[in-house]
Amino acid sequence: MQRRNFINKKQLKAMWVRVPALIAAVMLLAAIARLPYGYYRYLRFVVCGAAAYTAYIAYRWQKLWAVWLLGFMAILFNPVMEIHLPRRLWQIIDVVCVVFLIVVMLVLARPSPAKGEV
Repeated sequence: MQRRNFINKKQLKAMWVRVPALIAAVMLLAAIARLPYGYYRYLRFVVCGAAAYTAYIAYRWQKLWAVWLLGFMAILFNPVMEIHLPRRLWQIIDVVCVVFLIVVMLVLARPSPAKGEV
């Protein structure tokens, strides 16, 4: 008899946490190259939204360290009140944020068990 591996709801939710963070990380890596200014405006919307959404998930899963760092990232990439920094500094920030998003994806991909579960 063939054994089927079904994904439970908790695993499915953990998988969907990765999507916005992965999109933001890929876009941040691309931002290191010299691209048109419009890309960087669009990047702010995507990274701010992904950071805010992932911060909400981190809050629900009680990962408060991630909430603070993702909240800071959402403020840093806020498209409404832009923070203007030199290009070289933005490149460093982009790389640091990519590393942080990868760490968050790995940590939040495994939600802590609910009370009573092991």
